[in-house]
Amino acid sequence: MFEALFIDRGTIARYRCEPLLEERLSYLRHCAQEGARPLTLRTIAAAQITLIRLLDLRAGERVSVPRIEAAADRRSSRPAQSRVRRIFVSRAVRWLRFADLLDEPCRVRQRHAHVAEVTVFREWMRKERGWSEVTIRTCCHTMDRFFDWLGEWGIALDAVVVADIDRAVMRWHARGCSRSTIRVYGQRLRTFFRFAERQGWCPPGLADGIMPVRFHPGETLPKGLNRGEVLRLLATSEGNRQADLRARAILMVLIAYGLRASEVAGLRLDDLDWEEETLRVRRPKSGCTHYYPLSRGVGQAIVRYLTEVRALRPERALFLTLIAPIRPVTRQTVSNVVRTRLDRLGITGKRRGAHALRHAAAQHLLDHGLSIKEVGDYLGHRSTSSTAVYAKVNLSTLREVADIDLEGLT
Repeated sequence: MFEALFIDRGTIARYRCEPLLEERLSYLRHCAQEGARPLTLRTIAAAQITLIRLLDLRAGERVSVPRIEAAADRRSSRPAQSRVRRIFVSRAVRWLRFADLLDEPCRVRQRHAHVAEVTVFREWMRKERGWSEVTIRTCCHTMDRFFDWLGEWGIALDAVVVADIDRAVMRWHARGCSRSTIRVYGQRLRTFFRFAERQGWCPPGLADGIMPVRFHPGETLPKGLNRGEVLRLLATSEGNRQADLRARAILMVLIAYGLRASEVAGLRLDDLDWEEETLRVRRPKSGCTHYYPLSRGVGQAIVRYLTEVRALRPERALFLTLIAPIRPVTRQTVSNVVRTRLDRLGITGKRRGAHALRHAAAQHLLDHGLSIKEVGDYLGHRSTSSTAVYAKVNLSTLREVADIDLEGLT
């Protein structure tokens, strides 16, 4: 492995003489199989040696995360939250975890104790309720975090009372989450406990005691981007870096079609029909498939991403990660493309992820005279009530009303 990464024989000899040779080589081979480039592998190899020297590591010695962080602080005088430090700690943790040398606290013991229950719950949602995979994943993630919280308090599932659930919900209040977010969290807990009662996992009556917070649909204004902000956001991808080329393709798809982040992450190479100039979109939320005309601008951005950026991998997903392990992007990755660039522009007071562009697309279509039904069909909504949120207030019209001279009418 070292012979493939380094030319100088002295460098190769030094890397071979350091402790934990087999643990280092095994991880480097793993990273190479995951698609890491030679430059990345050399950086990882150097970080391994640095960590070994900072901690004076020996074979079989286990290391805690705080110890790694302390070593990172000694390595550099930069602030504790610097990007270089975070990368160093992250690489060290991944390597030691892979080598089974990381000493991690049992923070998820309670979650692991209920893997079986969550698995049964997942299959019930899939087979009995027919929910989308996205909904199933989010519900299971909610329950995993809830079981983490139960573990912190030392509460078993069969001993949970309504007061415990209320305390869990109140954490979301303390974090300043919106009422709609807290309501969804309460609804997921109620769905699980209703199922758990039927399975005999918990005392009866818990589900009926979970009262989601009161929420009035349409009580908030849409927080999408205006057209000027959308254009500024797209301009941030005008570069030749791999990150910019991938970001431009993702942003163009989001802006043109108003897709959800999960829908963009789910796009596959087979969904592009270059002869017919169409784009196929599978909607996991509704279970439907929609076809869109592939515009020239979107097509050009995707072609450039495919030819200059996308790794040659067997995966059929359209968008892949840029660094190893190379794998299909997640919906969080898609949203982060938008979020980080909005932060760079200093745009605040708006939605922060990919959904901001979905709002912007809907508002743009409404401003151009399309009906609520037409916009809903374009966005893949099953009900016009889902689309009505974008048209519940027309700020330009309100400003015109505010400018009317009412003198003499009062």
